[in-house]
Amino acid sequence: MTIHVVDIEQVTHTCPAFPDAHPVDTRRTVIHVIPGGPCRTPVTIRCGTVTATIACHRHEPADRQCGACRLIVTQHTITDRPQVAA
Repeated sequence: MTIHVVDIEQVTHTCPAFPDAHPVDTRRTVIHVIPGGPCRTPVTIRCGTVTATIACHRHEPADRQCGACRLIVTQHTITDRPQVAA
């Protein structure tokens, strides 16, 4: 399984319509990638007489992908910054 570690930074503000603080800008930064390795269950596809073998993540939905192709996103830190009035 390939793991992507991300940092999330949100800019929040309040307004008359919604008095509770809510995010207006969200930024995600990938800080580390741990590769899962080569595909363990490649898929053979055919079109007429031509065949090709591809990694399962290019053909199968996420729940049918092998452990090496499956993608996991992990949040490292979440930072909330209030918007500063200009």
